[in-house]
Amino acid sequence: MLGESALGPTITVSHRRDLSGVRIGVLTSGGDAQGMNAAVRAVVRTTLAHGACPYAIREGWSGAVTGGDAIREVTWSDSSGILAEGGTVIGTARCPEFRVYEGRHAAALHLLEHDIDRLVVIGGDGSLSGTDEFRGEWARHVSELLAEGAISQETADRHPSLFVVGLVGSIDNDMVGTDMTIGADTALHRIVDAIDQISSTAASHQRTFIVEVMGRHCGYLPLMGAVAGGADYVFTPEDPVGPGWEDDMCTKLRQGRDAGRRESIILVAEGATDRDGERLDTQRIAEALRERTDEDPRITILGHVQRGGSPSAYDRWMPTLLGYAAVQEILSATAEDEACILGVRNNRVTRIPLMRAVRETRAVKDLIAAGDYEAAQAARGASFTTMVRIHDILSSPPQAEAIDAADPSASSVGADRRVAILHAGGLAPGMNTAARAAVRLGIARGWTMLGVEGSWSGLGENQVRELSWSDVEGWAFHGGAELGTRRPVPTVEQYYAIGRAIERNEIDALLVIGGLNAYLAVRDLVGEVDRYPAFRIPIILVPASIDNNLPGSELSIGADTALNNAVWALDRIKESAAASKRCFVAEVMGRKCGYLTLMSGIACGAEYAYLNELPETLSQIDEDAARLRATFEGGRRLFLVLVNEEASPYYDREFLATVFEAESHGLYDVRNSALGHLQQGGAPSPFDRLLATRLVHAALGQLSSQFEAGDTRAVYIGTVGSTTGARPVEHMDEDLDASNRRPYDQWWMDLHPVLEAVSMENADADLAPVTIAPAHPVVGREPVTPFRVH
Repeated sequence: MLGESALGPTITVSHRRDLSGVRIGVLTSGGDAQGMNAAVRAVVRTTLAHGACPYAIREGWSGAVTGGDAIREVTWSDSSGILAEGGTVIGTARCPEFRVYEGRHAAALHLLEHDIDRLVVIGGDGSLSGTDEFRGEWARHVSELLAEGAISQETADRHPSLFVVGLVGSIDNDMVGTDMTIGADTALHRIVDAIDQISSTAASHQRTFIVEVMGRHCGYLPLMGAVAGGADYVFTPEDPVGPGWEDDMCTKLRQGRDAGRRESIILVAEGATDRDGERLDTQRIAEALRERTDEDPRITILGHVQRGGSPSAYDRWMPTLLGYAAVQEILSATAEDEACILGVRNNRVTRIPLMRAVRETRAVKDLIAAGDYEAAQAARGASFTTMVRIHDILSSPPQAEAIDAADPSASSVGADRRVAILHAGGLAPGMNTAARAAVRLGIARGWTMLGVEGSWSGLGENQVRELSWSDVEGWAFHGGAELGTRRPVPTVEQYYAIGRAIERNEIDALLVIGGLNAYLAVRDLVGEVDRYPAFRIPIILVPASIDNNLPGSELSIGADTALNNAVWALDRIKESAAASKRCFVAEVMGRKCGYLTLMSGIACGAEYAYLNELPETLSQIDEDAARLRATFEGGRRLFLVLVNEEASPYYDREFLATVFEAESHGLYDVRNSALGHLQQGGAPSPFDRLLATRLVHAALGQLSSQFEAGDTRAVYIGTVGSTTGARPVEHMDEDLDASNRRPYDQWWMDLHPVLEAVSMENADADLAPVTIAPAHPVVGREPVTPFRVH
């Protein structure tokens, strides 16, 4: 039923209702996408946790049409070990038979033979539109099957309606109405990894590479890949090139080389065309380059590597949440409800009318055909259109006559400002990306951009230098921090030197990219402006912390990379532990913030996750140990326990490992390890590169507004729900639990019941409902369960 709570519109399911006779089918249809298995696993296990019966329909709608062994009941163990697998373990296929009435009639019979009248369908717009047509015909199928004698009157009475929920599985991220589709994040990982590797060989030979990526009708992958990978030029279906594109492309590539670039990367969507509708393939682009330059470009077509392989951390935890919510949705559905898909919108799980989403998705192609390219891009969302502008700035070396026009959002006020970039706090992957974006976007506004080496102490020692467009070439793709970062908060004794450095270098504003110690340092500086007038300048804080523990922002730069690093390590730990009967206790970073621990647990399939936010008692640990032993007695070979590094001052990783081993009595062995600093290392993930770019763009927009208004406040930038904004530092204590070094409001804590539901069979989990935003939220009310957005 649809209810109202303090958290906004919520779908709830009565847990006292007997669901033992309810059967829910799950199928994957159309092209496969990484993360489908996570969704299937969540649907199966959440169904079981509710007391209903899950069925897998193999090979998509083809299995429903065929029937027989293609439709079978699945158990908890059937969904074990599939979270890290690419593709879909229940298979998918194109099914021409389902496109005709007779095929759908056969599918209805085979579903009714198993008493299935609730379906979770994971696929693209074609699969989902076919599902809706089938749903609309259901009563007719039931009536005809009864008349044919194929089903009994009792069966017909039990199943008068078909209930469906769609989850969008598409690496192209082409469904209008949802910000991310299952598989898109992993495909973007494949593209960016390839660009990073191609760039090194291209730079060695000062060569141009043309890289074709997927995206027949949607430019999300090429555009976001170009921003995250630092490509020079990009061709997307939403913006077909007009006459003279060849000269424009060659000019831009030549400007990049003149500015110091050794390589040039061009990304082209497989569905890109010119404005006459002629296909723009890699050979045509290469020929244009050969005719106008002395280069012989190389061509790389990534193809199906974008679709295969193990899913990213996001394409594990997000589909898990969607699968959990889909079961919740379908169990509460009524015959009067419109068929819907569940997607992600403005960091919230959202319900979207299925056919409206399909119609609006297909309408993008009509907008392109009509030449309304701005509307086509706008249909992809505000983030898409913003990234088009940002990519043009980041990839275009400044020309003296073009600086004023580089960023249409830039104000002419304060065009001669000097802005210093400084890192502070612990290292976070993506700091370099943020610094690169700040330099290039700042130069486009006419500002002089300065780099402070060595954090606050470096500023006090006058380690300040001007950064040019070419100085930050390649920074976006490197781990670490080229400017350096340090954890210590400056002492009172350092204030004078910092103030003098600000005055000596004529710094008009500070852009501080860092973690919680950066925030605390700026708060302290703001408190000293009366004694040190040099501190009375705009200071913009940009969140960068793998702990994801910063106020005013649901996600911090570096957290996604750390999560992917942790999941990569835990996958290998699970492989090693599975060779024998073993419990493995792994410690995850985060201090007293359990974000990495909980999200790693969901993404890698951990059974337990101990968080500082949910302190355990000794009696609870004893119960956990007994339950752990019982699972091994039932035949389990592997049990994974995650511990937040400061989960408890008493019950740490080694204590838990000792307790669990004492309970084993030789039935299984126990190992423990801290994942350590590998979580901070490596190149930033595509998401962290895009997040860093987006947050810095917003920070410079905020700074420009403050310059124009003469506002010298210090603020912290962040995204909460659908809004990216700034809050004054003097209000930080309203958002920050300083003693625990984390925000008071941690959105991801609402996801803990999901881990409990999908990780342990018969765990008597608290099946707390996920808040699902309606397609059009009530005016003045914002749904509050935040999910990640690209």
